[in-house]
Amino acid sequence: MNTLKVRKLPVDTGRSGWEAIAPRTFPARALDGDITADWLIIGAGFAGLAAARRVTQLHPGARIAVVDARELALGPAGRNSGYMIDVPHNVSTGGYAVGDANDSIREMALNRFAIDFAKQAAAEYEMPVETFDPCGKINAAATANGEKHNADFSGALARIGEPYRLLDTAEMRELTGTGYYRSGVFTPGAVLIEPADYIRRFAQGLGSKIALYENSPVTELARAGKEWTARTPRGSVTAPKVILGVNGHIQSFGHFKGRLMHVFTYASMTAPFHHKAGRDRWALLPADPMGATIRKITHAEGSRIVIRSRFTYNPDLETTEGTVRRMAKTHRASFDARYPDLRGLPFDYSWGGRLCLSWNHSPAFGEVEENVYSACCENGLGTVKSTLAGIMAVDLASGRQSEQLDIYRNHLPPSRLPPAPIATIGARIVIRLQEIRAGREG
Repeated sequence: MNTLKVRKLPVDTGRSGWEAIAPRTFPARALDGDITADWLIIGAGFAGLAAARRVTQLHPGARIAVVDARELALGPAGRNSGYMIDVPHNVSTGGYAVGDANDSIREMALNRFAIDFAKQAAAEYEMPVETFDPCGKINAAATANGEKHNADFSGALARIGEPYRLLDTAEMRELTGTGYYRSGVFTPGAVLIEPADYIRRFAQGLGSKIALYENSPVTELARAGKEWTARTPRGSVTAPKVILGVNGHIQSFGHFKGRLMHVFTYASMTAPFHHKAGRDRWALLPADPMGATIRKITHAEGSRIVIRSRFTYNPDLETTEGTVRRMAKTHRASFDARYPDLRGLPFDYSWGGRLCLSWNHSPAFGEVEENVYSACCENGLGTVKSTLAGIMAVDLASGRQSEQLDIYRNHLPPSRLPPAPIATIGARIVIRLQEIRAGREG
């Protein structure tokens, strides 16, 4: 028998505005008792729910149990910026394009495969456009350095024949209602989601095809014969196949130790306002990846702006309320600089969200124990990369061959990090230097 005790549970600090404004239309249910299933999926975020949907496609009628340590959308899936990006984007290297042209083309093909999967789910589950909006994205530049990033980015797109459109200062002002930005690069393939609402609607759409158990942290995973049993505080699930869709928390299950970097990013959401800040809905990624991501959303109650910026390196997978408050002060300064006419508009919510990165930009993917499959480490693109990993993990576990799986699994494993003190000190220095370099983009 193989037995693993999971001694650390996820910690998510601050209430996500995305979760706060997303209606919950069905009750949460915790695991209470011992059950059996054909598939056990641990984690109900992008990877876990994509995996569950994939199982329903490949194995109709299979008994699927999905367990999560928290309620839907309270964890990282409900805390990100909500961009499903097709164009390569690598936070860990400080740039948007990675590898050579062929690498970029292959990565875009995989990202688009995942986005198409999400589009089909959004259509089937009747998600409104506010929840799932295939409107493209804009990389916005506020400085000469940002414009240099955008020039490099658009040049790379041109070399591989990817469509894009340049936006000048006047177009950026008309879109956003501020003169803060000098220019932008629009690419059409991205989707904007309201992440917490997307996750909740996705789970609701799966409905009776899965048994979903929330507030049910796995504290032990043990193997007896060909069966695996996951124990929670009030019950257990026994199944022959297990998918781990827990991102950086995979290390708490004993895998990829010393190979993953745990980074927090921070966001704030304003109180509602009316008739300012340009069009009703828009979203900007920073030309410099260490800058601020800005989104405007509009619902019946009014408009809100979400600002995401600043990073911290937290190898213990936790941040603090004090850090969230400190980061919210930097959000205040960034927001007021962009919108002096809205200066002082309160932030209703501020929060931190976990990212998982690897040194060599590789996913933590594959069969890590017999019939236990990891779909983890999204390298800063949780919506797309985790969706893709969930699909691919089920394909691998099912013995299903595909071009996508051949490409996706053709990665080196995440490379080993330097010893802890060196890795921690080095990562924190690099993050701070990159944030300083971003300057007014932040």
